[in-house]
Amino acid sequence: MKIGIFCSANNSIDPVYFEKTAELGRWMVKNGHSIVYGGCDTGLMECVAKAVCEAGGQTVGVIPSIVEKGGHASDHALVKVMCDNLSDRKALLLAHSDVLVALPGGVGTLDEVFTVAAAATIGYHHKRTILYNINGFWNSLVALLNDLQAKGMIRGDWRRFVAVAESLDEIGSFL
Repeated sequence: MKIGIFCSANNSIDPVYFEKTAELGRWMVKNGHSIVYGGCDTGLMECVAKAVCEAGGQTVGVIPSIVEKGGHASDHALVKVMCDNLSDRKALLLAHSDVLVALPGGVGTLDEVFTVAAAATIGYHHKRTILYNINGFWNSLVALLNDLQAKGMIRGDWRRFVAVAESLDEIGSFL
């Protein structure tokens, strides 16, 4: 499968996120998967792409022109898909992926998760985003989604569109 990755481009985060991200990259290659990711040379984006490349896997980087102009396009993006902006990047990540995995991240990662989930809820696609809950990173988001659902703000079960995985085995069970 082509697994889209949403994640932080920040280098100043807990080292456990880097360890688990590299582990995920190696696991994907071992299981015959490739990645589609944001194409930056920093943070978890660079970490996962480097791990995939070092394990002999395929990477597709979807790179906004501002990232390239700023000199932050990753050398680990074996295939580069250039785009104009973040909206284009989200659309291309979705189009080129079979499923999406969200690693720890910030506002951009949340934007990506909810863009994909919202489009799925109204039938634009049938792809799921998996929150890889490293060290409970996504617990507060899960609580928020549960609260929104309890208040009637989400029709049906939000887990039809967003899954939560605590381990690589759980990620595998959603593929």
